[in-house]
Amino acid sequence: MRKITAGLFIAADGVVESPHEWHFPYFNDEMGAAVTAQLGAADTVLFGRVTYETFAGAWPERETAGGEDAPMAKALGDARKIVVSHSELKFTWRNSEQLGGDLVETVTELKQESGGPIGISGSISVVRALLAAALIDELHLFVHPIAIGKGLRLFDETADPIRLKLLDSTAFTTGVLHTVYGPADN
Repeated sequence: MRKITAGLFIAADGVVESPHEWHFPYFNDEMGAAVTAQLGAADTVLFGRVTYETFAGAWPERETAGGEDAPMAKALGDARKIVVSHSELKFTWRNSEQLGGDLVETVTELKQESGGPIGISGSISVVRALLAAALIDELHLFVHPIAIGKGLRLFDETADPIRLKLLDSTAFTTGVLHTVYGPADN
Protein backbone atom coordinates (compact mmCIF):
# COMPACT_ATOMS: atom_id res chain seq x y z
CA MET A 1 0.00 0.00 0.00
CA ARG A 2 1.28 3.44 -0.93
CA LYS A 3 1.90 6.01 1.78
CA ILE A 4 0.26 9.45 1.65
CA THR A 5 2.11 12.37 3.21
CA ALA A 6 0.75 15.90 3.51
CA GLY A 7 2.88 18.96 4.23
CA LEU A 8 1.54 22.30 5.44
CA PHE A 9 3.04 25.60 6.52
CA ILE A 10 1.06 26.62 9.60
CA ALA A 11 1.24 29.59 11.95
CA ALA A 12 1.40 29.07 15.72
CA ASP A 13 -2.30 29.98 15.93
CA GLY A 14 -3.29 27.31 13.38
CA VAL A 15 -3.67 29.58 10.34
CA VAL A 16 -2.72 27.90 7.05
CA GLU A 17 -4.13 30.50 4.67
CA SER A 18 -1.81 32.52 2.40
CA PRO A 19 1.53 31.26 3.72
CA HIS A 20 3.27 33.20 0.93
CA GLU A 21 2.48 36.30 3.00
CA TRP A 22 4.29 35.14 6.18
CA HIS A 23 6.30 31.98 5.54
CA PHE A 24 9.38 33.09 3.59
CA PRO A 25 11.32 34.87 6.39
CA TYR A 26 11.48 31.47 8.14
CA PHE A 27 12.58 29.38 5.15
CA ASN A 28 16.12 28.00 5.37
CA ASP A 29 18.13 24.96 4.26
CA GLU A 30 16.73 22.85 7.12
CA MET A 31 13.17 23.46 5.99
CA GLY A 32 14.12 23.01 2.35
CA ALA A 33 15.57 19.58 3.11
CA ALA A 34 12.48 18.55 5.08
CA VAL A 35 10.09 19.71 2.36
CA THR A 36 12.17 17.95 -0.28
CA ALA A 37 12.16 14.73 1.77
CA GLN A 38 8.37 14.88 2.13
CA LEU A 39 7.20 16.19 -1.25
CA GLY A 40 10.19 15.58 -3.50
CA ALA A 41 10.12 11.85 -2.78
CA ALA A 42 6.56 11.49 -4.07
CA ASP A 43 5.95 10.05 -7.52
CA THR A 44 2.34 11.26 -7.36
CA VAL A 45 1.19 14.61 -5.97
CA LEU A 46 -2.38 15.53 -5.07
CA PHE A 47 -3.36 19.18 -5.34
CA GLY A 48 -6.37 21.33 -4.82
CA ARG A 49 -6.95 23.65 -7.78
CA VAL A 50 -5.62 26.83 -6.15
CA THR A 51 -2.41 25.19 -4.90
CA TYR A 52 -1.92 23.51 -8.27
CA GLU A 53 -2.25 26.82 -10.11
CA THR A 54 0.30 28.40 -7.75
CA PHE A 55 2.77 25.55 -8.26
CA ALA A 56 2.19 25.39 -12.04
CA GLY A 57 2.83 29.12 -12.23
CA ALA A 58 6.24 28.83 -10.57
CA TRP A 59 7.90 25.41 -10.70
CA PRO A 60 8.15 24.85 -14.48
CA GLU A 61 10.02 28.17 -14.79
CA ARG A 62 12.33 27.19 -11.93
CA GLU A 63 13.14 23.92 -13.70
CA THR A 64 13.92 25.77 -16.94
CA ALA A 65 16.03 28.38 -15.12
CA GLY A 66 18.29 25.65 -13.73
CA GLY A 67 18.90 27.33 -10.37
CA GLU A 68 19.50 25.70 -7.02
CA ASP A 69 15.89 24.48 -6.76
CA ALA A 70 15.89 22.98 -10.29
CA PRO A 71 16.21 19.39 -8.98
CA MET A 72 13.05 19.83 -6.86
CA ALA A 73 11.34 21.53 -9.81
CA LYS A 74 12.23 18.58 -12.06
CA ALA A 75 10.98 16.07 -9.48
CA LEU A 76 7.66 17.93 -9.27
CA GLY A 77 7.44 18.16 -13.05
CA ASP A 78 8.15 14.45 -13.48
CA ALA A 79 5.62 13.43 -10.81
CA ARG A 80 2.08 12.49 -11.71
CA LYS A 81 -0.02 15.46 -10.62
CA ILE A 82 -3.69 14.87 -9.80
CA VAL A 83 -5.77 17.99 -9.29
CA VAL A 84 -8.99 18.00 -7.28
CA SER A 85 -11.51 20.49 -8.66
CA HIS A 86 -15.18 20.69 -9.55
CA SER A 87 -14.32 23.00 -12.46
CA GLU A 88 -13.07 21.69 -15.78
CA LEU A 89 -9.36 22.42 -15.98
CA LYS A 90 -6.82 22.83 -18.77
CA PHE A 91 -3.25 21.86 -17.98
CA THR A 92 0.04 23.26 -19.22
CA TRP A 93 2.35 21.50 -16.73
CA ARG A 94 3.37 18.03 -17.85
CA ASN A 95 1.98 14.91 -16.19
CA SER A 96 -1.10 16.75 -14.88
CA GLU A 97 -4.62 15.35 -14.78
CA GLN A 98 -7.88 16.05 -13.05
CA LEU A 99 -9.21 13.68 -10.41
CA GLY A 100 -12.31 11.95 -11.69
CA GLY A 101 -15.05 10.86 -9.34
CA ASP A 102 -15.24 10.99 -5.57
CA LEU A 103 -12.08 12.16 -3.78
CA VAL A 104 -12.10 9.58 -0.98
CA GLU A 105 -12.99 6.66 -3.26
CA THR A 106 -10.40 7.64 -5.87
CA VAL A 107 -7.62 8.19 -3.32
CA THR A 108 -8.46 4.89 -1.60
CA GLU A 109 -7.97 3.17 -4.97
CA LEU A 110 -4.83 5.20 -5.67
CA LYS A 111 -3.29 3.98 -2.40
CA GLN A 112 -3.81 0.40 -3.60
CA GLU A 113 -1.96 0.95 -6.90
CA SER A 114 1.71 0.14 -7.20
CA GLY A 115 4.08 3.05 -6.97
CA GLY A 116 5.90 5.30 -4.58
CA PRO A 117 4.66 7.78 -2.01
CA ILE A 118 1.79 10.16 -2.71
CA GLY A 119 2.49 13.72 -1.57
CA ILE A 120 0.29 16.70 -0.81
CA SER A 121 1.40 20.28 -0.29
CA GLY A 122 -1.08 22.84 0.97
CA SER A 123 -4.48 22.02 -0.54
CA ILE A 124 -6.35 22.45 2.73
CA SER A 125 -9.73 21.08 1.59
CA VAL A 126 -8.04 17.95 0.21
CA VAL A 127 -6.04 17.45 3.43
CA ARG A 128 -9.14 17.95 5.59
CA ALA A 129 -11.16 15.41 3.61
CA LEU A 130 -8.39 12.81 3.57
CA LEU A 131 -7.65 13.27 7.29
CA ALA A 132 -11.34 12.78 8.08
CA ALA A 133 -11.30 9.59 5.98
CA ALA A 134 -8.12 8.37 7.76
CA LEU A 135 -6.20 8.18 4.46
CA ILE A 136 -3.19 10.34 5.39
CA ASP A 137 -0.27 8.36 6.83
CA GLU A 138 1.94 11.32 7.75
CA LEU A 139 0.91 14.92 8.41
CA HIS A 140 3.98 17.18 8.24
CA LEU A 141 3.25 20.49 9.95
CA PHE A 142 5.83 23.25 9.69
CA VAL A 143 4.73 25.36 12.68
CA HIS A 144 6.01 28.92 12.29
CA PRO A 145 6.65 31.17 15.30
CA ILE A 146 4.10 33.74 14.24
CA ALA A 147 0.42 34.28 15.08
CA ILE A 148 -1.51 35.58 12.09
CA GLY A 149 -4.75 36.22 13.99
CA LYS A 150 -7.15 35.69 11.11
CA GLY A 151 -7.56 33.35 8.20
CA LEU A 152 -8.36 29.78 7.36
CA ARG A 153 -7.18 27.26 9.94
CA LEU A 154 -6.34 23.62 9.30
CA PHE A 155 -9.13 22.45 11.57
CA ASP A 156 -12.32 24.47 11.77
CA GLU A 157 -14.87 24.44 14.55
CA THR A 158 -17.15 22.01 12.74
CA ALA A 159 -14.52 19.30 12.37
CA ASP A 160 -14.91 16.04 14.25
CA PRO A 161 -11.96 15.13 16.47
CA ILE A 162 -9.11 13.41 14.63
CA ARG A 163 -6.77 11.50 16.91
CA LEU A 164 -3.11 11.70 15.91
CA LYS A 165 0.16 10.46 17.33
CA LEU A 166 3.49 12.25 17.14
CA LEU A 167 5.94 10.37 14.92
CA ASP A 168 8.78 12.91 14.88
CA SER A 169 9.62 16.52 15.65
CA THR A 170 12.54 18.79 14.86
CA ALA A 171 13.18 22.41 15.79
CA PHE A 172 14.83 24.48 13.06
CA THR A 173 17.20 27.35 13.86
CA THR A 174 14.53 29.80 12.62
CA GLY A 175 12.18 28.68 15.40
CA VAL A 176 9.99 26.63 13.04
CA LEU A 177 8.93 23.26 14.44
CA HIS A 178 8.63 20.42 11.96
CA THR A 179 6.19 17.98 13.51
CA VAL A 180 5.13 14.74 11.86
CA TYR A 181 1.90 13.10 12.96
CA GLY A 182 0.32 9.82 11.99
CA PRO A 183 -3.03 8.24 12.79
CA ALA A 184 -3.40 7.37 16.47
CA ASP A 185 -3.56 3.71 17.35
CA ASN A 186 -7.10 2.85 18.29
